[in-house]
Amino acid sequence: MTVQLTTKERLLLQDQKSQEELCVKKYQSYAGLAQDPQLKQLFSSLAQKEQEHLNTINQILSGQVPSVGTQSGSQSGMQSGMQSGMQSGTQSGMQSQGQSGMQSGMKSQGMSGSQSQGQAGTSRSQSGQTTGGTQSGMFNDKNLCSDMLATEKFVSSAYDTAIFECTNSNIRQILNHIQKEEQQHGEQIFNYMQSHGMYSVQ
Repeated sequence: MTVQLTTKERLLLQDQKSQEELCVKKYQSYAGLAQDPQLKQLFSSLAQKEQEHLNTINQILSGQVPSVGTQSGSQSGMQSGMQSGMQSGTQSGMQSQGQSGMQSGMKSQGMSGSQSQGQAGTSRSQSGQTTGGTQSGMFNDKNLCSDMLATEKFVSSAYDTAIFECTNSNIRQILNHIQKEEQQHGEQIFNYMQSHGMYSVQ
């Protein structure tokens, strides 16, 4: 299906494209900075989801509107796969990405062993953010989660504006589906933070 976008629709979608590009970069970067293997897996999974959103936005901007049924089916499949991947990927995939090496290097070398701790460990060591294997400072897991939770809130609200300005009902449905997934991303981050004592609900 093809569509002719209005000037306002195109401007709003260009803005969403920029936001999705930022989300992909931040999730990918934070997956490397996170210390907890479970959080690494979560950020990596969400980076893939944001890449799907970006691909969809680019497709709409090119004048091609994907089928809502096809999109929801593929994305719901990713959702279920992500749930199971959170369990198995935490113990297998993440260890192959250097997490175990980073932890052992931190125990034996403290703040001085930045060379053997990988890229994430290096940046934290050089800025004095890792002490005796304990993550602290700006790039600790809690701050990474807080930043991405705030980002998801902003992106979701931006989609709300774009949805109301759409003249094409198919695009409305697609953006509405993406917005719901952004809210799910925020929920996953919130649940992680709450379960790890990073978010107190009074």
